[in-house]
Amino acid sequence: MSVRKRASAPMMSFTKTLQKDAHTRRYEILFDTAGWHVVEHADSRLVRDAVYTDWHRVERARRAFAIEMSSLKDEGWTESR
Repeated sequence: MSVRKRASAPMMSFTKTLQKDAHTRRYEILFDTAGWHVVEHADSRLVRDAVYTDWHRVERARRAFAIEMSSLKDEGWTESR
């Protein structure tokens, strides 16, 4: 049996949400036919929205997310599920 996925629906590659008090930060890397969508939100504000077709840029964005999340955790932010 074959399973078909819609090409227009992005496949989740990475998502993390951090919270502190009433504030949230969300980091996502999504993949679809256009490439990797690197998205960052601070509360309800869109901070970053980029599409990359070069995997090396995606790796750099993921490392930047990891560094920022580590710094926020040091400041008391916690990861939510």
